[in-house]
Formats: sequence, C-alpha cells, structure tokens
Amino acid sequence: MIVRQRVKRAAVAGALGLAVASGGIATASTAQAADTATDKISCKAVKVHKSYSTGSTTVGIAYKGDKITYSQWVYQKSKKRWWVHGTVTRKSDHKKIRGYVVYQCANPYNTWPAPTPPIPK
Repeated sequence: MIVRQRVKRAAVAGALGLAVASGGIATASTAQAADTATDKISCKAVKVHKSYSTGSTTVGIAYKGDKITYSQWVYQKSKKRWWVHGTVTRKSDHKKIRGYVVYQCANPYNTWPAPTPPIPK
C-alpha cells in the first residue's frame, strides 16, 4: 500500500511538473501551492478526507456554508478529479478540520480556478 501511495504521488508530481514547465506554476512535492483562498462549502455536506482519495480515512464532515481556507490543489488522475487541501471551520461548533475536500464543493463559483491539468496521451 505504501508503494502504491508513492506511485500515485509521483504521478501527481509528474503531472504538475508538466504544468510547471508549460505554465510556470509553482509546485510542492504532491500538490500545487499558491496564495491562501477562503470560500464557503457549497454542497449540502461533504466529507473531509485525510488523503486525496474517496477511499481514505474521513476526518470530519463539512456542511453547506462552513468556511474553508485552502492553499493547495491536487489532481487525482485516475478519477479525473480535483481536490483542495485546507482547513474547514464549522459554523455549528467552530471546530477546525484539516484535510482534503472535493474541489467542486469548496469553490462553487470558480473564484479561484484550478489550473488545467495536462491532457494524458
């Protein structure tokens, strides 16, 4: 399982490396880092994951209207899905949950659009 995660991380880093070469985007080892953005969760409820995979451990649940502050994007090539990494602050109990959220639920109006990933050949 550790080998599989490392292969996934290497694939994501490679895909983002191509984006850097073509678009001049700054990257971290597994994700693209940028200025911090704040938005609100738009889905009725969304799971906050420990890793950028739907099969990973869920560390909490964010609800519609909760504030999310994020600074990294991750593109999951196998699912063709964008994730954001950040901290969700729940309105109900003011609990802070740190993890990965599906991009469509974290940025509903594309106010901070993710870079377009390179098209695989």
